Amino acid sequence: MENGVISHRGKVLTTDTMNPNVKKVEYAVRGPIVQRAVQIEKELKAGMKKPFSEVIKANIGDAHAMGQRPITFLRQVLALCSYPELLNDNKFPEDAKNRARRILQSCGGGSIGAYSASQGIESVRQDVARYIERRDGGIQSDPDNIYLTTGASDGIVTMLKLLVSGEGRGRTGVMISIPQYPLYSAALADLGAVQISYYLDEERCWSLDVRELRRALNAAREHCQPRALCIINPGNPTGQVQSRQCIEDVIRFAAEEHLFLMADEVYQDNVYAEGCEFHSFKKVLFEMGPEYYKTVELASFHSTSKCYMGECGFRGGYMEVINLDPDVKVQLTKLVSVRLCPPVPGQALLDLVVNPPQPDEPSYATFIKERTAVLTALAEKAKLTEQILNTVPGITCNPVQGAMYSFPRITLPERAITEAKEKGQAPDMFYCMKLLEETGICLVPGSGFGQREGTFHFRMTILPPMDKLKVLLAKVKEFHQSFTQQYS
Repeated sequence: MENGVISHRGKVLTTDTMNPNVKKVEYAVRGPIVQRAVQIEKELKAGMKKPFSEVIKANIGDAHAMGQRPITFLRQVLALCSYPELLNDNKFPEDAKNRARRILQSCGGGSIGAYSASQGIESVRQDVARYIERRDGGIQSDPDNIYLTTGASDGIVTMLKLLVSGEGRGRTGVMISIPQYPLYSAALADLGAVQISYYLDEERCWSLDVRELRRALNAAREHCQPRALCIINPGNPTGQVQSRQCIEDVIRFAAEEHLFLMADEVYQDNVYAEGCEFHSFKKVLFEMGPEYYKTVELASFHSTSKCYMGECGFRGGYMEVINLDPDVKVQLTKLVSVRLCPPVPGQALLDLVVNPPQPDEPSYATFIKERTAVLTALAEKAKLTEQILNTVPGITCNPVQGAMYSFPRITLPERAITEAKEKGQAPDMFYCMKLLEETGICLVPGSGFGQREGTFHFRMTILPPMDKLKVLLAKVKEFHQSFTQQYS
């Protein structure tokens, strides 16, 4: 102290004193490319001249932001729940009012502004369990094994938190696919866990091969304790839909190697390709018989953010846990209670997704029409994206069998690779940044998801409206050709 004033000692929290794990976290979907895109939007607004008039964000699976219309029934019920006075309004159909009344009766004080139970509203968990039973052909689901979550991400991070322990060679290792959705690598970095990468086979439409799982596992056992295996089906960023046989092989592998299975199934309604079908891990597990369904530990995740709903902002989701140790379940319930509860409007929305209008109800016809329109349009856009990208020399795109993304491989000239490295950038980051500056199109470089050494990709959503998507694809085609020429 000098004259009663504390002398300047610098800040308590600096990049040197902060949690070192946070510095290792990277999340490409909202990374530097997107930050630059936001800046460019501001520059355009301020009247700055660019070779394009708008930024097209094809970087994130945000359906409504890309112009998809909300499903009428979902929004009617949410409006009624938010402002119950509307229950007296004859503009709303009776089935929407009945759903709203049922949801409000489950809320403290009849308001969705009240906290709910930490595991989620009980009646919603019952509806989720019944939905899972219908989906899986009658295999039983217990509402007590359902945890409502703040989007699927929250459930995934919570389960990883429970799984991570140990030091040095005993530290938990978690197997994730490469390419992967960067939530996984980010969460593992944050938790200080060991990422075990297994590669999907691009030559065989991003399929998963158990031999590759075994290779990755054996290599990892040298330096950590592998305890969990994460699967994304349908795939993000790769858009593949796993065959039933493949899922069986994975479950058998997890059983043999004593691994906890995490199945990220948020795109379960997004299946487009002929001959592809969604099979839930839980259904396949139970059909494999008691030696598997009584022992394999599984957590599966779903969300209101994708499929035909696209309601990302409500942050609704659930996880179902199977064969979880009862004592661990007590700890899980304690852990989720610390964050009080998931957003109640998101829980209400999830309730409608798992319990949609029935054929004898007034909202059914409109609901089915809207749902079908969204999924049909996505299937058309998936096909168009694959077709057009494959006409470009130097770009190869696997069929988009499901989900909302294509993940094409791009061939980059040596000179471009060298220039990128001189700038300290990954070559596909350099490519995507140039694409953004010259065309206003925002894509995510493959390096943000992981890829085989020496290959380059980008992830592009298939969500823009058809007319915008055609413009976007034409611009990408034109850009790739001029980029290749410039650096050849």
